[in-house]
Amino acid sequence: MADDHTHDHTRVREFFGARAADWDSRFPDDGPAYAAAVGEVGLRAGDTVLDAGCGTGRALEPLRSAVGPAGTVLGVDLTPEMLRAARLAGRDRSGRLLLADVGRLPLRTGSLDAVFGAGLISHLPEPAENLRELARVVRPGGRLALFHPVGRAALAARQGREITTDDLRAEPNLRPLLSRSGWQMISYVDEDDRFLALAVRQERAAEG
Repeated sequence: MADDHTHDHTRVREFFGARAADWDSRFPDDGPAYAAAVGEVGLRAGDTVLDAGCGTGRALEPLRSAVGPAGTVLGVDLTPEMLRAARLAGRDRSGRLLLADVGRLPLRTGSLDAVFGAGLISHLPEPAENLRELARVVRPGGRLALFHPVGRAALAARQGREITTDDLRAEPNLRPLLSRSGWQMISYVDEDDRFLALAVRQERAAEG
């Protein structure tokens, strides 16, 4: 199990590390979609929010705008090259960047008001356990936003593949997965120009 976990981490680092330098230039028009998604999370001034799998930090500026100067913005990613690109883009001015695994977060239980995850779900090596870890660090009633700037069909077309029934982002799969992991889905949108699933941290964390 530990070897599989290490292999998954190595694979993710290699994939994103090789693409970090030109990641933003490949997707230059995604900024407004990120800002619109952050606007739907329901953040308030003074909140503490985590961008899980932050990559080059495209969500950090809108997250900072949402929580204001009194709030706290954290960005966590597993790939050093992605965090380096975020710093080169000056996005570390909007939030504190941490090299860490979203499955083992160096954060206190219940210390966050919300988690924002762009393109996160398909890269989680152990989805239920990893989502449960995100639930651990969010207070009861806090929010989770799972976002992608294009929907499932558009992403599949871009990647030259078909949508499959085992896609974790499909609502019939994602809703029970979230429920088992300490979350209750409250909205789900899958359109050509965006994917956004919002969930609320349940009062009692999921077990097992």
